[in-house]
Amino acid sequence: MVNFTTDQIRSIMDKKSNIRNMSVIAHVDHGKSTLTDSLVSKAGIISSSRAGETRFTDTRKDEQERCITIKSTAISMYYELADSDLAFIKQNVDGNGFLINLIDSPGHVDFSSEVTAALRVTDGALVVVDCVSGVCVQTETVLRQAIAERIKPVLMMNKMDRALLELQLEPDALFQTFQRIVENVNVIISTYGEDESGPMGNIMIDPIVGTVGFGSGLHGWAFTLKQFAEMYVAKFTAKGSAELGPAERCKKVEDMMKKLWGDRYFDPNAGKFSKSSTGPDGQKLPRTFCQLILDPIFKVFDAIMNFKKDETAKLIEKLDVKLDSDDKEKEGKPLLKAVMRRWLPAGEALLQMITIHLPSPVTAQRYRCELLYEGPGDDEAAMGIKNCDSKAPLMMYISKMVPTTDKGRFYAFGRVFSGTVSTGLKVRIMGPNFSPGKKEDLFIKPIQRTILMMGRYVEPIEDVPCGNIVGLVGVDQYLIKTGTITTYEQAHNMRVMKFSVSPVVRVAVEAKNPADLPKLVEGLKRLAKSDPMVQCIIEESGEHIIAGAGELHLEICLKDLEEDHAGIPLKKSDPVVSYRETVSEESEQMCLSKSPNKHNRLFMKACPFPDGLADDIEKGEVTHRQELKARARYLTDKYEWEVSEARKIWCFGPDGSGANLLVDVTKGVQYLNEIKDSVVAGFQWASKEGALCEENMRAVRFDIHDVTLHADAIHRGGGQIIPTARRVLYACQLTAQPRLMEPVYQVEIQCPEQVVGGIYGVLNRKRGHVFEESQVIGTPMFIVKAFLPVNESFGFTADLRSNTGGQAFPQCVFDHWQILPGDPSDPATRPFQVVAEIRKRKGLKENIPSVDNYLDKL
Repeated sequence: MVNFTTDQIRSIMDKKSNIRNMSVIAHVDHGKSTLTDSLVSKAGIISSSRAGETRFTDTRKDEQERCITIKSTAISMYYELADSDLAFIKQNVDGNGFLINLIDSPGHVDFSSEVTAALRVTDGALVVVDCVSGVCVQTETVLRQAIAERIKPVLMMNKMDRALLELQLEPDALFQTFQRIVENVNVIISTYGEDESGPMGNIMIDPIVGTVGFGSGLHGWAFTLKQFAEMYVAKFTAKGSAELGPAERCKKVEDMMKKLWGDRYFDPNAGKFSKSSTGPDGQKLPRTFCQLILDPIFKVFDAIMNFKKDETAKLIEKLDVKLDSDDKEKEGKPLLKAVMRRWLPAGEALLQMITIHLPSPVTAQRYRCELLYEGPGDDEAAMGIKNCDSKAPLMMYISKMVPTTDKGRFYAFGRVFSGTVSTGLKVRIMGPNFSPGKKEDLFIKPIQRTILMMGRYVEPIEDVPCGNIVGLVGVDQYLIKTGTITTYEQAHNMRVMKFSVSPVVRVAVEAKNPADLPKLVEGLKRLAKSDPMVQCIIEESGEHIIAGAGELHLEICLKDLEEDHAGIPLKKSDPVVSYRETVSEESEQMCLSKSPNKHNRLFMKACPFPDGLADDIEKGEVTHRQELKARARYLTDKYEWEVSEARKIWCFGPDGSGANLLVDVTKGVQYLNEIKDSVVAGFQWASKEGALCEENMRAVRFDIHDVTLHADAIHRGGGQIIPTARRVLYACQLTAQPRLMEPVYQVEIQCPEQVVGGIYGVLNRKRGHVFEESQVIGTPMFIVKAFLPVNESFGFTADLRSNTGGQAFPQCVFDHWQILPGDPSDPATRPFQVVAEIRKRKGLKENIPSVDNYLDKL
């Protein structure tokens, strides 16, 4: 039975210090949705006996069938925390009712854009790690994204039941495993995070503080050191405990927690704690964590799983566990579940970890504001966000669109950062291309309805103040994927999200029945709305292209398009990978092109980037928005550019932000600034469609060496300069030994030792190469890391499983671009074939155009 009403939730929304917005993030199959069930059952939405099997937040039919999460799902829950636990909270609180807005996100790398969208609207993250597999590649990716968004992590070690029942680890080995995982997570946090003096303070996780939980989501039990510390404090101070106030009790429990982890030992004979591992008479003392925490758990597992009836009855009595009459009949695993769930309920442990250690919106928005808001840090909107002020102007970020039951309509899902959003409020809806003072990408419309997202259901709600997550009806017509909603006229946009994957795999689709074309076009528009990452492009040849992050991502998008968004049968091409064009040497001659009227000349050269610069641009270390001095200093220090050149970068391209540069190295040219816009426009065009096969260019630097212009302005307009600039850029590219770049995945494969050989065989056939192989300490599993070209990854999973008897599990993450060896103009090489295929597909002339088409004679 649900133990809260919408009115209760609405009343707590105003108590901003009692709200927790959090997402659940982890590697695929580490148990996020299963663990979330414990919290959902704690709120009374599902029964506790079905928690762990329901996966309440997997709302789609295919999510339930495949047992993976595909879309992130939000749910709001109301809890009351016991008075004794309030003393542990170090930030302001207002009463003991708490509202937790939880978003369960997918773990599969192909859907990591959903994770980014979830992280943007939350302040804390529950990082789930399977204690058998440890920290995996996707754990690192999602944790890195969380830290980049300034989100505070807490850790949950899941699947402890496997460590006890399958691996049958000894207590000390289990402690070592836990300690190793905590260290690994902290290494990632310190690598990507700010230091302790930063605005967030120390965000390292530490079991002593209570930011690490242990347990089993499937069986529904979990604990932090706090739970056991409370039991022992009550036991050791039983005599005088009646007089302890909440603050004194809190102090005692915190002292106790320090003794339960790390190199602390327990002398059972004297009942004392010791820092050395040998006792007074030389015997070896047990570690406190093993003796006081793991030992009782091991005893329960041993007694129940080995059917020791008398021992079991004693233990149940000693632990003060009350079982139902149904549960008393059970034996073996079902009984184990029932006992553990009653003794250490997972919902309770998670709830305490979330409310005590994750920040409220009031705390978090103070340090997140500068990362979220693009405008000045002291205007009304920024101050409203910083102070989480419900009286300030409305500032709200829409992070994704959620399809409704009404076909073709979407709820705009997002977070209110300042002000209050209400039904019928007239707002400014600003898309990602809006810039202050202009009318582009701006709509002024009233909001039809505000709703509360509740997993599979939605509840209507009158108005929602800042610090909360909300869905809006009627905004979907004006926004494509994301945007900012505000009532403040001078407001700037909230910053656009950065995704950790890029759409490199593409499929062309067409309707089987040509009369269905309008439905297909409409369906593609809806698909583009429904997924933060997917790109739907119409090529000049009239092809409809869908670009996604990987094979699985595309499969899901195509299924949604066919069944929901367009509702028509489709013809799909084979998946195609997008390539990039680059150069490998400096241009062998100065390239010259004349304008059509022969009065203007441009002299240019191209050369490749130094290693690492293209990655820095794509990561956002060097951007077109950076201050000129900061950018010049970065380039001169790290890449040893000359200061004069670093200051004269005209632009980045394609789309004004890509990894190609146009640099002015001229000396004293007249009228140069008047043609700057035209040359930049030509550069954007050329860098978007290279000369080899009209793919984007990457890592090419074009230098303008000299320009001769007509004295009369009418003869050097855009019509004369833009095509000339494009021709000279193509000439530069073709004279600088052009090459093709292909995208490469980093693959992490988990497998037992005996099938490692099979993996090498598959990788060699697919042009992959292994760069690291290691054994997971304490388990018989190996982890093989390799690079695999994306082009070879189709069918890789199936191939791998057939060669290893289904024992190897691959996880592919887009890692980098690499140059395909070989000259694209030599018919014997692979790049030549690739270019020919792409040109044929795009309907271009068969061969690469010759340099003479673009070069002019002096």
